[in-house]
Amino acid sequence: MTSQDSGATRMIEISKFDGEDERFENQLDVLLDDHAEANGTPFEPRTVGFVARDREGKIVGGLYGWAQLGWFFVKLLALAPEARKTGAGGRLLAEAEDHARSEGLAGVYLDTYEFQAPGFYEKMGYAEFGRLPAAGGHPQRIWYAKIFDGTER
Repeated sequence: MTSQDSGATRMIEISKFDGEDERFENQLDVLLDDHAEANGTPFEPRTVGFVARDREGKIVGGLYGWAQLGWFFVKLLALAPEARKTGAGGRLLAEAEDHARSEGLAGVYLDTYEFQAPGFYEKMGYAEFGRLPAAGGHPQRIWYAKIFDGTER
C-alpha cells in the first residue's frame, strides 16, 4: 500500500497480528486523542460503574460506561440469571441516566444484539438510531439512545 506525502511516494507496510496487544491499543488511543485534542474536541472520557449485589453481597451484575463529548455511553450492562426480571436492570439504567443528567450530558446511548434486550431498552424509553442487519448468519446489532429533553422520566 502506498501513501502520498508532499508529492513523494513512500511505502507503508501493513501487517496483521492475532490476539490482544494492550501496548498497540494504547498507541492507537494516543493517535486518536492527539487528533481530537488538536481539533478542539478532546475525548476525556470519565468512566463510572454501578454494581448490583444480592442480599448476601454477591455481585449479580452491574453497568459500566463513560461520559465523553456530551454523551454517556453504556459499554456493559449485565445481570446474572437470578437477578433478571427483578427490576435491577431498570434501576441500573436509571442510575446511569441520573448520573448523566447530573453531569449535564445530552443523553445516554448503547447497543445490544437482537437476542439480548431490545424490548427492554424500548420499554425504558430508548429510541433506535442505528442497526447492523442480520447477515451471513450473524445477529442484528441495534443502537439506542435516550435524549434528555426534559420530558422523560
